[in-house]
This record gives sequence, structure tokens and C-alpha cells, in this order.
Amino acid sequence: MSSTQNPAGPGEGSAGSVHGAIEAVPVRHPGRWIAAAIVVVIAVLMARSVATNPRFEWGVVGDYLFDPRIMRGIVKTLELTVIAMAIGVFGGILLAVMRLSPNPMVSGASGIYIWIFRGTPVLVQLLFWNFISAIYPQITFGLPGVHLDANTLINPFTAAILALGLNEAAYMAEIVRAGILSVDEGQSEAAQALGMTRTQTMRRIVLPQAMRVIVPPTGNETISMLKTTSLASVIAVTELTYAAQLIYAQNYKTIPLLIVISMWYLVGTTILSIGQYFLERHFGRGFQRSPEGAVGV
Repeated sequence: MSSTQNPAGPGEGSAGSVHGAIEAVPVRHPGRWIAAAIVVVIAVLMARSVATNPRFEWGVVGDYLFDPRIMRGIVKTLELTVIAMAIGVFGGILLAVMRLSPNPMVSGASGIYIWIFRGTPVLVQLLFWNFISAIYPQITFGLPGVHLDANTLINPFTAAILALGLNEAAYMAEIVRAGILSVDEGQSEAAQALGMTRTQTMRRIVLPQAMRVIVPPTGNETISMLKTTSLASVIAVTELTYAAQLIYAQNYKTIPLLIVISMWYLVGTTILSIGQYFLERHFGRGFQRSPEGAVGV
């Protein structure tokens, strides 16, 4: 007999030696620390440059941050954003339902609308609505005895609302359509089996479930709309950007005034982003990922 028998039984001694030889060593990531250090250094240098460069004229920025003309411009910007988004959302829902209609004429009309308004720049549409009186000096709505002056009816503010709202409706139509298509078709079939009409099914069954998909891009569109209202300055609507332009056209403090409006746009987009977060959490109840399933770096 051999004197080197293993009393612990076959395989046990070797397994113990293997486990004893393995030592868990944390994985080191020196690249992360180097990248973080580089980011910190760049951020410090940029902050120091911005704070110490006298050409930024931070004193002037403070003087005009709450200027009454800037405040009126903010109110006008918010009015444009809210009204245009309301038109865009309701118009988008209508166009999306039309686009999904089995009637080819209804579906085709919606497709042509989306094609035209998504295929042309917002700035061109703004200018077009602003000069609509060159094509239709009198607006009759097809009714006898009705003759409205186009210049009076469609002023620059109305032209901005029409251009921004109707353009947004084309984008919202695709967002809403994607949300509707994300709802399982069995939901609609079950509603029809219960005797619900197509309109009732869409309003009570499909759209509430589609909101989980619709809300995030709609929030992005609202944030984008807040900034897109600045294009209305080209037709002399006194929103935030145009209000600043009028001021620096007098005092030549262009950079400080641009910083002022940038700060207000950042405030507005931050507030909208917070609102979007809570809306997404509300409509996404029951669908959120668990922390264990979250993907991170």
C-alpha cells in the first residue's frame, strides 16, 4: 500500500487546496480615476476662466436678470409654449387616430399633413404664416358675408402659435401613433367583444395604457418647444430672445444679455425636466425596472 493515501477521501483534499489558493482581489480601474481627474481639472479651469474673465460682465448680467422687459419676454415665451403644445398634443392625437383609420382617405390625409409639416423647416412655416395675407388678404372660412382682414386676424403672435402648434402636431402624431401601437391588440379585441365602440376603446382602453410610451417623448417635445419659441423673434414677437435683442440693440451689451436669456432657458428646461420625471413615474407604475435589473456602469 502506498503511504500517501488521502484520508479526507477522493477529491476533497484537492478541492480544499484549490479553494485555499483562490484569493479574491478587487478589480482596479486606474483609467476611471485618471478620467475623473482630467474632468475635474478641465471643469476647474473652465469655471475659473468664466468667473475671472471681465468680458462676461457678470455685473451687467445681474442688472438685467430680472429686468421688466426680460420678465415680459418670459411670460410671452411661456404663453407660446403652452398654447403651441396644447395645439400639438390635441392635433397629434387626432392625426394619429386618423393615421390608424382603416379608411384610406382619412389615413392618407393624415399622412400628407405629417409629410408636409415634418418636411419643411419651422422657420419657413413661421414666415409663411406671418405673410399669409399676401395669399389670402381676406379670410372668409367659406361663409357668405364673412370677410376678415388677414393682417388683423393673423398678427405675429397668432402666426407664431399657428406655425409652432401645427408643426408640433405632426411630430406628436407619430409619438401618439407609436404609443397606440405599443398596446397589445388583444386589449382592443376584448373591448370590442364587450360592445365598446372604436372611440370608446381608444379613449378608455388604449390611450390610458399608451401614455407610458407617449409621456417621455412628449416631455422632450415640450422642452424643445420652450427653446424653439426663440425662432418667433424673426417675426418680431417679443418673447424672451427678442426682448433681449431689443435691449442689447440699445446698450450693445450682447454677451451679458445672451447669458441672461440662457440662464432663464436653463431654469425653464430644468423645471420641465422635473415635471417630466414625475409624470413618467406616475404613468410608469408597475412597469419600472427593479434595482436588481438596472443596468449601470
